[in-house]
Amino acid sequence: MDAGTEPTRIGVTGHLNLTADTAELVAAALRELLAAYCPEELVGVSCLAPGADTVFAEAVVAHGGRLEVVLPAADYRATKVTAEHAAAFDRMAWHAASVRVMAHARAGRAAYEDANAAMLADCDLLVAVWDGRPAADQGGTAAVVARARTLGMPVVVVWPEGSRRA
Repeated sequence: MDAGTEPTRIGVTGHLNLTADTAELVAAALRELLAAYCPEELVGVSCLAPGADTVFAEAVVAHGGRLEVVLPAADYRATKVTAEHAAAFDRMAWHAASVRVMAHARAGRAAYEDANAAMLADCDLLVAVWDGRPAADQGGTAAVVARARTLGMPVVVVWPEGSRRA
């Protein structure tokens, strides 16, 4: 990256409950999307939730971009990361250039909303792994997409044909 070149900062939001087949479809679509960016000029920002966030983080790292993580709360790893997700979570956290923990002791709705807001504040583009359904709550994918659009942030929706939620 040239001294005067700013990196492209891409955040992610998306569904937690992707089927295994959908995770593979999404990973391929994300690799294709990220291929348009020079690895040295790419920063991916993720909250490392299971599903879309982790698939995106893995694609950023595989592409050679820099990964930054925003965790919702101090207890997130201990209380919210399941045994099935722990290895991927730990691997991506290890690869991260930085891990920012929001000022919440416990994970919950307010912590998730704050983490999403922090992620959006630091990004130029939002990738949404989203089936297009309305928001169930303010921490959900649709709500994050709506907030990004309100901020005037470009949003790229990734939901390959054949994708579904578990």
